[in-house]
Amino acid sequence: MMYLYLAALAASANATTPALPPALADDDSSAATDQSDIVVTADPVRRIENAPSTTVTIDAERIATTINAVSIEDTLKYAPSLIIRKRSIGDNFAPIATRTSGLGSSARSLIFADGVPLSALIANNNGNGSPKWQLVSPEEVAKIDVLYGPFSAAYAGNSIGTVVNITTRLPDKLEAQATLLFNNQWHTQYTTRLSLPTGQASASIGDRFGRFAFFTSITHTVSNAQPIAYVTAAAAPAGTTGSIATFNRLGAPIRVLGASDIDHHVQDTIKLKLAYDLTDNLRASYVLGVFLDSSQARLDSYLRDAAGAAVYTSGFNSGLYLREQRHFIHGATIDGHASRIDWQLAGSLYDYATDTQSSPTAALPNAFTSGAGTVQRQDGTGWWTLDAKGALRSGRKDSNGIDANVLSIGAHADRYTLQSQTYTTADWIGGISGARVAASLGTTRTFALWVQDAWRFAPGLVVTLGARQEWWRAANGFNQTSAINPGIAQPVRTANGFSPKATLQWQPGPSWTFKASLGQAWRFPTVGELYQATIVGTVLANPNPNLRPERARSAELAAAYHDANGSIRVSLFNEIVDGALISQTGPLAVVQPNGTTLTTTASFVQNVQQTRARGVEVAVDRRDVISNVDLSGSVTYADAITAENPVFPSSVGKLLPSVPRWKANAVVTWRPVQRVSLTAAARYSSRNFATLNNADIFADTYQGFDKYFVVDLRGTFRLNRHLDVALGIDNVNNDRYFLFHPFPQRSVTASLHWTL
Repeated sequence: MMYLYLAALAASANATTPALPPALADDDSSAATDQSDIVVTADPVRRIENAPSTTVTIDAERIATTINAVSIEDTLKYAPSLIIRKRSIGDNFAPIATRTSGLGSSARSLIFADGVPLSALIANNNGNGSPKWQLVSPEEVAKIDVLYGPFSAAYAGNSIGTVVNITTRLPDKLEAQATLLFNNQWHTQYTTRLSLPTGQASASIGDRFGRFAFFTSITHTVSNAQPIAYVTAAAAPAGTTGSIATFNRLGAPIRVLGASDIDHHVQDTIKLKLAYDLTDNLRASYVLGVFLDSSQARLDSYLRDAAGAAVYTSGFNSGLYLREQRHFIHGATIDGHASRIDWQLAGSLYDYATDTQSSPTAALPNAFTSGAGTVQRQDGTGWWTLDAKGALRSGRKDSNGIDANVLSIGAHADRYTLQSQTYTTADWIGGISGARVAASLGTTRTFALWVQDAWRFAPGLVVTLGARQEWWRAANGFNQTSAINPGIAQPVRTANGFSPKATLQWQPGPSWTFKASLGQAWRFPTVGELYQATIVGTVLANPNPNLRPERARSAELAAAYHDANGSIRVSLFNEIVDGALISQTGPLAVVQPNGTTLTTTASFVQNVQQTRARGVEVAVDRRDVISNVDLSGSVTYADAITAENPVFPSSVGKLLPSVPRWKANAVVTWRPVQRVSLTAAARYSSRNFATLNNADIFADTYQGFDKYFVVDLRGTFRLNRHLDVALGIDNVNNDRYFLFHPFPQRSVTASLHWTL
């Protein structure tokens, strides 16, 4: 029966030959041994989902020892194949690029904190589709599990790239801690010279009283970022000096007129976690998160007139803004377990209670103090999710005492809402909203049923078969693209998808694991892809509400050696996506201010007929390679290309956007004495591209995608059982590179951590 199932799955993949995915610090729940920093837990959710995917686990000790982590996304920067686009401290838009998907594919990853989704599946981009990392702090993390590939039926098709499960602590006794952190970045580019300090203070307290436990924390951050954008033009304005000659990413000569989007953030994150053991086998828990952000961006014009006064063009306006955010997240869970059964009911709600951004349209420099502008409001955007899941164990054990059969089932429902509206205002700094000039509204909802069975049918052999059926609906779509345009009501869309999964694992002995996995996954369009208006020049164009879902067919082969000192893994991966949703050039209908429709050529989200990504990863994670020295690292090669694309033929055979051929990292930690650890780490990525046809030939420029090699250092010192000091330097070698935006240059971090 196993062979028939695999054959059927291969047939659904058009009999493509699988090559297969990565592994480092593999956390194999069936392995006989594991590393001290590879935490194997028996929490109910993990037992229920019983995911067969390749998994990397990062625990709290590793984070504290090896990573200059100012915010939670920093903790993943040395994980195999992942790139986190964190442009600066305080950045609210930090998506994950995976081994087969780029930085603009945020909806191909799922991020959870204690089962509550942080993934913003309202879009698939590196803007409002980025995960809500801000609602978790590094200090509260117990461990982070990173799952690779869509091989578990417990997860939606958005798991094509990765699933990140963050598990935070809940105390068993009184605990309290506080951290003071300071960071400074020195940024030099063109004629911008900046020293950019950041300060952060955080504190938490938790305790248990009988059956009741609580944990509460607050983090306050004041940060200053390097320029996120540069203003460029084909030529400098007449009568000005100071512009800088360079090239745009297509190789055409341009002038850099100045820096913009120089952000200053004041952020607060407040968390409350409560748990009550109703019985010895039944727990109810609740989590509340509040995120507050007040941001303002400033400008640095290089242009000067004859009198030496700064000159601004209209291109500077979009880089000057005020942003206010007040977001709430709620999660409620009931967990139960018995001798052979685990079950869970969980619900979550994420609410954009306040989310506004205002920018001037009036001419600068007068607009610095007042003047006409626009206000974009996303108030009312958000999502809710519901999950019911359970696992039944057979009661029979194999020779290692592991359940011979585990049957897991689940049901899922969600609703994602986009409310994005733009208004005119007479005073962009504090004025009231006027006429609505643009609107992108809509909802998507999904219902899913899944089942998965893990059967140990022979010594050392486990087969995991699963399937997921999903029903998707998009509705309430509405777009307005100008003040005089009454708007367009978009059609209702429905689709469904069936996703079979299969994994065969063989452990011939205590030190070796071999695994083969096949999986199909449907990734349905986000509400933003369907209904978020597209900017063409200075005109808003209606989006395409008829996008089809992506179908991914993925395969993985992996061989791992593991012992008491760690693991070594070699993995092969292959992924074919039909109808990949990627921004590309094509004909687009633009509604003009006079109500007429003009068909033009623009870049916007479309279905690419087929993409293909395959490659190999080698990952090492070893403790005490020599006395008191630990080493981890990975090297990934990916050949990710457009395979078929009649709409844009010149893209065929070219690398997919922001998926480099080579990615690598290495971390070395030395513990000269018990209370001291010294770490050196490096990250590398080869040249990659922004466009499907790889026409962006010049990488060292704003909007280019360059290679980079970054070296980081960290030292931690335990002064006594209550106090720890950490000193770190990121980008020691001061590599200046662009991934569309300029990325951080050399920065120093110092922190003092107190524990009760």
